Amino acid sequence: MILLENITDLIVSVDHMEKISHYLTDKDVELILCNDNFIQMLNNVHRRKNDPTDVLSFPLRGDREHEPAGSIVISMDKVKEKALELGHTERDELTLLFIHGLLHLLGYDHEKDKGEMRQIEEKLIWRFNLPESLIVRNEGP
Repeated sequence: MILLENITDLIVSVDHMEKISHYLTDKDVELILCNDNFIQMLNNVHRRKNDPTDVLSFPLRGDREHEPAGSIVISMDKVKEKALELGHTERDELTLLFIHGLLHLLGYDHEKDKGEMRQIEEKLIWRFNLPESLIVRNEGP
């Protein structure tokens, strides 16, 4: 189940993301939707990068059976910006960032692996009938 905390004034449905979450894990996931200022503060505190980013993941590494997988924080400002730039809907952009964040919660790391995380993202894009424009991020290093 997705536990949504929306601290923006945007109305968002998580139904599509629920299906993806259940496909990948039986653990609950906290999803926090925010603006650039909020995510920039988190990025600075946790990664020492004083810039807004699109998505941050905070995994819980416990082995308790009913413990959530962790938290995903997504900047809706970045969602709007990237959707406009790449020509797809904000819902699709949000879904891609959710997939990316969820894979990080599950232990994948595109900065260290040899493309495995990007391949899984691409398979999920196809499986859940998301637009091909989302695969743009899967190209290159």
